[in-house]
Amino acid sequence: MQKMKKLVLFVLLCSTVLYAQSDEGWILHSTGSVNEFPVTMANGRIGIVTSPNPFTFSKIILNGVYDKQNAEGVSKIVMGTVFANLELKVDGQPVTPEKMKNISQAFDMKKARLETSFEFENKIKITTYLYALYSMPYCCMLDILITPIENCELEVQNKMTVPKGIIEPTSSFKILKDLDYMMPFQQTLAKTEFKKYTIAATSVYMFENIKPELKETKAADNLSVGFTAKLEKGKNFSFALGGSVCNGEEMNDPKTESERMCTALLMKNKKDILEEHFLAWEEIWKNDIVIEGDLKAQQAVRLALFNIFSSVRKDSRLSIAPMGLTSQGYLGHVFWDMELWMFPVILAFDKDLAKTILDYRFDRLQKAKQKARNFGYKGAMYPWESDDSGEEATPAWALTGTLEHHITADVGIACWNYYRVTKDNEWLKTTGYPMLKEIADFWVSRVKKGTDNKYHINNIVGADEFFSNINDNAFTNASAITVLNYAMQAAKELKMHPDSTWASVASKIAIEHFTDGVTKENSTYNGDTIKQADVNLLAYPLNFYSDEKQIRKDLDYYELRMHPDGPAMSHSVLSVIYSRLGDCEKAYKLFGQSYKPNQRGPFGLMAESAYSNNPYFNTGAGGMLQAIIYGFAGLEITDNGLTQRKSCLPKEWKSITIKGLECKQETIKISQ
Repeated sequence: MQKMKKLVLFVLLCSTVLYAQSDEGWILHSTGSVNEFPVTMANGRIGIVTSPNPFTFSKIILNGVYDKQNAEGVSKIVMGTVFANLELKVDGQPVTPEKMKNISQAFDMKKARLETSFEFENKIKITTYLYALYSMPYCCMLDILITPIENCELEVQNKMTVPKGIIEPTSSFKILKDLDYMMPFQQTLAKTEFKKYTIAATSVYMFENIKPELKETKAADNLSVGFTAKLEKGKNFSFALGGSVCNGEEMNDPKTESERMCTALLMKNKKDILEEHFLAWEEIWKNDIVIEGDLKAQQAVRLALFNIFSSVRKDSRLSIAPMGLTSQGYLGHVFWDMELWMFPVILAFDKDLAKTILDYRFDRLQKAKQKARNFGYKGAMYPWESDDSGEEATPAWALTGTLEHHITADVGIACWNYYRVTKDNEWLKTTGYPMLKEIADFWVSRVKKGTDNKYHINNIVGADEFFSNINDNAFTNASAITVLNYAMQAAKELKMHPDSTWASVASKIAIEHFTDGVTKENSTYNGDTIKQADVNLLAYPLNFYSDEKQIRKDLDYYELRMHPDGPAMSHSVLSVIYSRLGDCEKAYKLFGQSYKPNQRGPFGLMAESAYSNNPYFNTGAGGMLQAIIYGFAGLEITDNGLTQRKSCLPKEWKSITIKGLECKQETIKISQ
């Protein structure tokens, strides 16, 4: 019997240790301060960006909603009204960040929850839990647990704040009455700066046992709604502030819809709401990368997955901006960052998420065709920066909007890769091929035949944006060739006859080389410093080059010429290439360079470069994850779907396990 007790104890201890080890890979911890760099909790529709005060947010980003940046400018993604701006007092003393003691935070990626705990004046301990509710995509919840250290009185007030770019706010507090229920709503209605849309924010207090009386306090510029409560030593008191932010871009009546959503929050049991949220993320996390032997890398990889997964949702027909839903960086526009850097990661894990990203492009196909006509071309010409309209959203002064045309090929390449992985013939017929056909027609009209009997693509900005208005950029030309070939394959797959000019043009588009065989980045390139990988993209992800000598020659030449302040993706793509060449040591070194210099404390959020402070950079996250999926793990998108070639596991890791893949072998594991 004693031996049995010892065995049970041993098993329990082992289980606890295993759970703790697993827990470390999911939870990021911080002590001493709050949000040195803001954390974003998002659900694909809204992004809640934290502030140094755990009772409020710095901003709320509304995915897919745009108004003008200014009277002279282009569009900018809209920030919503911050519906949570709580002010707490304990025995009349304001609870402010500078008076918080023993602060700790836990960023739980598995549950998509940010927990903040602290003590105040040796009177109370407070823990807040922040959620962007995945099961209710326009809603958020700030859950607050208070443990009194001594008897005290708590006073709580909430007022809503409107960000810059939101005008004409009107605030109200009303109690809607049903036969059996009272629903007290605090609400602010406002307009986006140029009155394109109405933004409606509604909040509601959610209590469990004690339900204090709510009172409205009017001020000159706003109103607040709050309550007071007598707290007893050692007896927990909890409440939550639920809120919804709706907009006129997606709803005819955002005001009433936001009220309905808060009604749903109020009527549901808080436990049930959170259970739905956790279950949704449990489903998402069936797609995972598990690294054994390197906790820091594991946490960074999960953080990258979290930010990408939380920036988009199935059936939304929306895409992802470079900074996701963390800021208005790059005005919230959609670039090639999606198709080239994030999309391959999403496609490997979830075809439905990948489809919604391509739906975004398909919905804007007519605008792309219009743009092509406007510039004297045929087919479809996708904008370098895209917003909700599908028109070019790049500022007029930036040559990228006028000349960076490889985006049109990038969209087509993503389409064909989606079909290669899913083999969805109906999708190809109704969505994929209509885009590929127009994209191919564009490139046929875009090239110019030279006296050398080759086709040239002139007046271009390539992937390396240090060089503007150049001719025959290597990546642009190779992308055009690739997508023309893909369009032909798609036509044949549908038993259709491809346009004969696609093949003749694709076979004669120029790719220039130096005398020693190194691929020239453009026709006038002479060895200057480059912003980021361009020629090397021909080896991966285009797979345009398969000859190892050519690949190595280009690696040796361009790796030395990349700017140290360039974006992280250059290191990522080089890591993939070295993995495929079997140089695991070099691939691992470059993998580290793709994210470690860009990490910002305390949670390791990824900035755009080693010298910037603008996390979170989803584009860099996509590149870093590709280094694992398509590099170390050896996965490859082929005409036979998602297949595995030779892997290249770093000696520093014991194993990599990738779960939830869109292939026959849903889980793969590579071990030493």
